[in-house]
Amino acid sequence: MTNLLPSLGLDGRRAVVSGAGSGIGRAVAIALSEAGADVAVSELPDRVGALDEVCKAIESNGRRAVPLPLALPGLTSIDDFVAGAIDQLGGVDILVNNAGVNIPADALDLEEKDWDQVQDVNLKGLFFLSQRCARHMREAGGGRIVNMASINGVVGYYRRAAYCSSKAGVVNLTRVLALEWAQYDINVNAVGPTFILTPLTQSTFDDPQMREDLLKRIPKGRVGQPEDVVGAVVFLSSDASAMITGHTLLVDGGWTAI
Repeated sequence: MTNLLPSLGLDGRRAVVSGAGSGIGRAVAIALSEAGADVAVSELPDRVGALDEVCKAIESNGRRAVPLPLALPGLTSIDDFVAGAIDQLGGVDILVNNAGVNIPADALDLEEKDWDQVQDVNLKGLFFLSQRCARHMREAGGGRIVNMASINGVVGYYRRAAYCSSKAGVVNLTRVLALEWAQYDINVNAVGPTFILTPLTQSTFDDPQMREDLLKRIPKGRVGQPEDVVGAVVFLSSDASAMITGHTLLVDGGWTAI
């Protein structure tokens, strides 16, 4: 009897995850290794030591872990990172664009340097890292790119003019890249998490008024954890999503259903 269920396994795949030192990136990298992939992980040059723990977790799953520095949106850094991943893994089949930054500020007070930094990392860096990996994937016969967007890419939220703009850009950029690269069998999708509790977002949830407001917007009645995001990423990286491209999968606890 024919098996109709495509595999969620990633055995033999080579994955790259940017910003994997903590939070969602760390959880995604470990989950990809649990699914069978070898994983190259990145952090800022002065934070590469933060990758030690995630590399140990990947290796405990019997997979290869390659820690590399990456400073977005620098093109030289991107080129060195991609070349290093290809050299040490033998290729790249999956790219997860997770690295990002948020600098909250009232729109009336937002400074140019902060606007530029958010756009540079979240959108420019994501594009050029995708471009460099896609060039390799095209020659290799295909691949998967999963962009970390956000619920703030489809809805607005206070004090996040730069962040919401950048993530909305990621959502539509995902569509454009999916259209252009479908001919190379490169699927490009995005995942849009709700507010996720990580070491970098802890201060947000420490604000009782902020936490209360967020919980009112999430019908599931709780904030997200990094582990809530990994299933969507593994699915979009696997053969089970072969006919899905240009889509943003919202992991939002029902926020946008209201």
